[in-house]
Amino acid sequence: VSKQMLEQVLRELQPLCTEEQQFIEKFFQLSQDAAEPQVLEVSVRMVSSPVLLASPPSSLAQASADPTTLLLSEIFSCLEAELRGFLDVCNKVHPFGCLQVLVTLNDSVFEMWGSSSAPPSSFLNTVLGNMLLLAKSSFNKCIGTLCKELEEAKTPSKMKGGILPSVSRFEEFVDFSEEVFKTARRRGELDKAHLRLAGSVFSSINSLPSANLRVNTDMVMMENFHHVHCFLCQKKIHCLEGKKREAKQRYSEHMEKYVIKYLGQPLEKLNHFFEGVKARVAQGVKEEEVSFQLAYSKQELRKVIEKYPGKEVKKALGTLYRKIHKYLSPEENLLPVVWHAMEQEFIRQYQEFEDLIQRCYAGSGIVMDFTMEDLLSYFNSITLSN
Repeated sequence: VSKQMLEQVLRELQPLCTEEQQFIEKFFQLSQDAAEPQVLEVSVRMVSSPVLLASPPSSLAQASADPTTLLLSEIFSCLEAELRGFLDVCNKVHPFGCLQVLVTLNDSVFEMWGSSSAPPSSFLNTVLGNMLLLAKSSFNKCIGTLCKELEEAKTPSKMKGGILPSVSRFEEFVDFSEEVFKTARRRGELDKAHLRLAGSVFSSINSLPSANLRVNTDMVMMENFHHVHCFLCQKKIHCLEGKKREAKQRYSEHMEKYVIKYLGQPLEKLNHFFEGVKARVAQGVKEEEVSFQLAYSKQELRKVIEKYPGKEVKKALGTLYRKIHKYLSPEENLLPVVWHAMEQEFIRQYQEFEDLIQRCYAGSGIVMDFTMEDLLSYFNSITLSN
C-alpha cells in the first residue's frame, strides 16, 4: 500500500512542478541561463509571501544560482520537509520498508531523467535527488543494524543443532529484498547489502566454537554452511557467487573434521597405537625396527587388535550411526552424505592400518579380526536396517 501511495505522490508531483516551472520561465521570460540580478529580485518579490519568507531560505535556493529553481523553491518551500515526513512514515510501515522506498524513488528519478518534460536541471529532480540520498541513508542504516543483529545473535547453550536464527534471518531478508527489487532498474545498493549481510552470517556461524554448545560444533557449522550453500544455489544471485563457493568449502571442511573426530571412537585404541607407530617412523626409526620398541611390540599390537573383534566393531558403528541420526537435523538430510563420508574415511583408515602392519610387522602373521569385505557389509547392513 505504501508503495502505491508513494508512486501516486511522485506521479502527481511531476506534472505539477513541470507546469509551474514552464509557466515561470515563460511569464518572467527566464531561461536556463542566469537571469539579470534585477529581474531575479523582482521575480522573487512577486512570488514570495510574508509567510514563506518567515522561514529560512531553503537549501535548494542557497545551492543554486538558477533563477527558476530559486523561484520554485520559494513556491514549494514546504515540499522537501513534507516528503521527508512522508518517507519516514513509509519506512515504518514494514521492518524493511526502506527497501521499497529506495526502489520506488530510484525508478522515479531514473524515469524523470529520461523524460523530455522534466530535464535533469528541473526543480523536482533536485528535490527528488535529495530524497534519494535520504532513502539510501535509511537503507544503509537498516543494513548496518541488521548486520549487527546477525553478528551478535546469541546461540542458545541448550541448542542441539539445526539452523541458526541468524541464518534464517538472513534468508528472510534476501527473500523479501529480491521480491522488492525484482523489477528495479538498479540494484547496486542491494548487491552491496547482500555481501555485507553474507559476511555477517558467516561471522555468526564462525563464532559457534565460543558458544559452548552441548553438541559437536563442527556438526552444527557443517549443517549451517550447507544450508547457506543450498539457499544461495536456489536464489542464483550473481554478487553472492563467491560466498556460495565459500559456503560449500566451509561445509566440506567441517564435515571432514566432524567425520574424523567421530571416527576415532569405534577404533580409538587402534588409532592411538598406529599414530604412535607413524610418529616413531617420522622420528627416524626404521620400519622393520618399530616392533622392537616396547610400547609398539608385536605383543602390544596383538593386545590392541584383540579389543576389536568384528562383532564389537559392527556394534560400535551401529551406535555411532544412531548417535549421528539423533543430532543431525532432518531438514538438511545430511545423514546419507555424512554416513558415506564416514564409510570412506573408515576404509581409508583400515587400509592404512593394514599397510603399517605389513611394513612394520612383516612376517608376524598379525591381522585384524575383520576384513575389508566384513567392513563393507557392516556399513551396508546398518544403512539398510535404519
